[in-house]
Amino acid sequence: QVQLVESGGGLVQAGGSLRLSCVASGTIFFGGTAMGWYRQAPGKQRELVASIDTGSTNYADSVKGRFTISRDNAKNTVYLQMNSLKPEDTSVYYCNGLRYQSSKYLPGFNPWGQGTQVTVSS
Repeated sequence: QVQLVESGGGLVQAGGSLRLSCVASGTIFFGGTAMGWYRQAPGKQRELVASIDTGSTNYADSVKGRFTISRDNAKNTVYLQMNSLKPEDTSVYYCNGLRYQSSKYLPGFNPWGQGTQVTVSS
């Protein structure tokens, strides 16, 4: 089983920045696993906002140019640097491993971590 622990969320004003971290432990070959950051706002579906695989990153249009995903394989950690935050970025943010299926990334591990709350005030 894989354990995922997210941290780094908080309350920030619009235009501010936060850096999220996610540590993975358990039965995982972290360096060989694509990783992603998801977010879920109240009443909305969970959405994938950033992914990182060997040598490549991808972003949802809503965060492109503002968020940067990175990883440190030696620490089994994936990061999400969030700049120029907007009130619509307010969500609980989760990380997960990714599996590629039917031409898209799907979450790879269950259960999910507890997530970290990001709140952006206007």
